Amino acid sequence: MALKSFGRGGDPGGPGPSTATPAPPSSVSSGGLTAFIDQGSEFEGKLSFRDTVRIDGRFRGEIASENTLIVGESGEIQASIRSNTIVISGNVEGDVSGGQKVVLHKTARVNGNIETSCLVMEDGAILNGQVKMASPDAKQGTGSLKAISGGAAKPDAPEGGKN
Repeated sequence: MALKSFGRGGDPGGPGPSTATPAPPSSVSSGGLTAFIDQGSEFEGKLSFRDTVRIDGRFRGEIASENTLIVGESGEIQASIRSNTIVISGNVEGDVSGGQKVVLHKTARVNGNIETSCLVMEDGAILNGQVKMASPDAKQGTGSLKAISGGAAKPDAPEGGKN
């Protein structure tokens, strides 16, 4: 397992063991990358974090975050995921719950249900499961769905038109 610190308090170039704990929240910039599970690494258990974590290796278990989870192209996840923002480019097996947004890049392969208020899915991404969309503000009752393809987007109705 290679869990490396990317906080300001860490010494990324210094000597020492290949595994390190993330820097304390007080020394990490808000939203910055705080940990990285590299390709070729395997981790099993419960992972919880406050800032951004990128996984390019294998992870099995549960993931909970207050900010952002990035699954790289070589990432292989077998876990239930709960995070504010989830960006997937690799393989995920398990249910995914994104508080604000879930992004599936063209190389994403997801086998599981997704619950989020905003789903962005590039052309080529694969999703096998159900999608439940709820607004962050329950009074609105609708979420947003964006499909991204190689071509230019075409509006359904002229701007300023009424439904």
